Amino acid sequence: MGNGSGEGAAVQSVDRALTILKLLARDGELGVSELAAGLGVHRSTAFRLVATLERHDLVEQDGDRGGYRLGVGVVRLAGATSARLDLVRESRTVTPALARAVGETVNVAVLAGREALYVDEVAGPSALQLHHWVGQRIPLHATSNGKVLLAHAPAALREEVLAATLPVLAGRTVTDPGRVRAELAEVRRRGYATAVDELEDGLSAVAAPVFGADGSVIASLSASGPTFRMPETAIAAVAEQVMTAAREVSARMGWFGPAQR
Repeated sequence: MGNGSGEGAAVQSVDRALTILKLLARDGELGVSELAAGLGVHRSTAFRLVATLERHDLVEQDGDRGGYRLGVGVVRLAGATSARLDLVRESRTVTPALARAVGETVNVAVLAGREALYVDEVAGPSALQLHHWVGQRIPLHATSNGKVLLAHAPAALREEVLAATLPVLAGRTVTDPGRVRAELAEVRRRGYATAVDELEDGLSAVAAPVFGADGSVIASLSASGPTFRMPETAIAAVAEQVMTAAREVSARMGWFGPAQR
């Protein structure tokens, strides 16, 4: 009973906190007493809730009047969602043509913590529909998308990933930190990454970075297919097509200058 009661109280607190955000979105700025009235709770309860939201930058207090308004944390959350939706929408103007040209599956991935998160997928005419990658998280060291994202990630994150145990996923998965580090440097130099029989035996992929308006890497775009149709001898030609498509998406995302290294 005690645990259920605690869970109920936690859910009620979340509900009230979300209601505070809605009230501030509607009215712009409110004091603690006004928020308490809107929630139908005691002033001290409203103050505890708004103080928690303030610690997470979701609300901020006006120094002169003491009222609360939505904080920069809400903007950050909305911006992250908007940017991802924009990425998928803009890449879709480019990826179908690439999928037709290479005949294989084209994916778009973003960095999500210490993994690559697949946010869109377009299948080419020859693609084998064995996987649906959207929404899946994949280790960074064993995929072409992951290598691109890791190569352009902050140095501290790269070292954090390389300091952990890198799992063996297929016959050619590279798990030696020194070798991975050298390969990431090569990815930055040549502009694309490859993975042949590293995530799965019999699967090859090549990926290139997508840049945002500020020149930073915001995503990776890849083409992947069975190794017998995409052998290592064909990788360079596919890479040129993938890099061209990634540059087109980058331009649509506002990038027109030199990329950050």
